[in-house]
Amino acid sequence: MSRIGKLPITVPQGVKIAVTDGVIHVEGPKGKLNCPTRPEVVLTIEGSVVKVAPKDESKESNAFQGLYRQLINNMVLGVSKGFSRTLLINGVGYRADLKGNLLTLNLGYSVMIEVVLPQGITAVVENPNKVTFSGIDKQLVGQTCAEIRSLRGPEPYKGKGIRYDNEVIRRKAGKTASAKK
Repeated sequence: MSRIGKLPITVPQGVKIAVTDGVIHVEGPKGKLNCPTRPEVVLTIEGSVVKVAPKDESKESNAFQGLYRQLINNMVLGVSKGFSRTLLINGVGYRADLKGNLLTLNLGYSVMIEVVLPQGITAVVENPNKVTFSGIDKQLVGQTCAEIRSLRGPEPYKGKGIRYDNEVIRRKAGKTASAKK
C-alpha cells in the first residue's frame, strides 16, 4: 500500500474540486487546473477532504494511488498559494533582462539567448543575476526553470552558470591545487 496515497488531502476555503468524465477540475483564487485520471484509482470527495484509493490491490494501482494523491495535492496548493523557483546566474557579464514575457539571457555566448515564457508562468528579475519564476502549475514552473538552467549549467571549477537558489555546487580543485602536492 502506498504511504503517501493513504494521506487525505485537506481542501482550503475558496478551493473547489470536481471530477467529471475522468478529469479532475480544481478551481481556486489563483486560477483553474485540470488533470485526467486513470481507471486504477478511485477518488472520493467528502466535504473538504479528498481521498484517493486504489481500485484493486495490484502494485500498479498502489503506485497510481500515490501519484494521483500528490498530483491533486499539488493542484490544490497551486490554485490556493502558488509555486515559485529562483534561479541565480553566476559569472562575469552574465545577466538576465525581462521585457513582457521575453527573457533575454547573456550567458557568455557570442549571442544573447531569448526565452519566451510559457503562458501561466510569470518571471521577476530582482537584480540582473536573480530571476524568480512563479505560477500555479508546479510541473510547468519546474520544467521552465530546468530548461533555462540547461542553457548554461553550473560548472564545478569556478561555479559559473545558472543554478537554483538552494542548490549546492560541489567545487573541484583545479590543476594547480593538485600539482602542489
